[in-house]
This record gives sequence, C-alpha cells and structure tokens, in this order.
Amino acid sequence: MSDSSANVTIYGAEWCPPCHTAKAYLKSRNVGFDYINVDEKPEQGREIAQKTGWTAIPIIRIGEEYILGFDRGKIDTALSKSALI
Repeated sequence: MSDSSANVTIYGAEWCPPCHTAKAYLKSRNVGFDYINVDEKPEQGREIAQKTGWTAIPIIRIGEEYILGFDRGKIDTALSKSALI
C-alpha cells in the first residue's frame, strides 16, 4: 500500500459488507487507508456523523471529499482528484 493513508479514511464496522468491499477495493488499487471501526470507537463515529450528516456506513474520506457507501465511480474520481491513483 502507498503512504496515502493520511489522505484516505474508511469509517465502518466489521458487520458491514459494503465496508469490507470498500477496504478490499482500495487494497486492490494499492491505496493506503486508515480504518476506523465505529463500533470500537463510537466517539469518532459520532464525530463523522455530525460532520457529514450521515448515520450510515461506510463513510469514506478521500482528501477533503466524503463518500457515503461503496460507490466505485465516486471513489475513483476522488482518488484521481487527490492524485492517489
């Protein structure tokens, strides 16, 4: 994985299939990321929900952009904009 983990964060949970898909997809693109399990770190889950207005997961932060759910097109666009792919 690249050193881009500071630029990409996935907020998710182990019981969430789209969260697993998002992690696997970023790994397949060789994009490093931080993973925050909101079940283990509920305060960070509340913070991201407050910031975005979203209560569903995954929430993927790429640079300054936030994406709700696993949306390959939006992820690729945000990765390109952030020069991560």
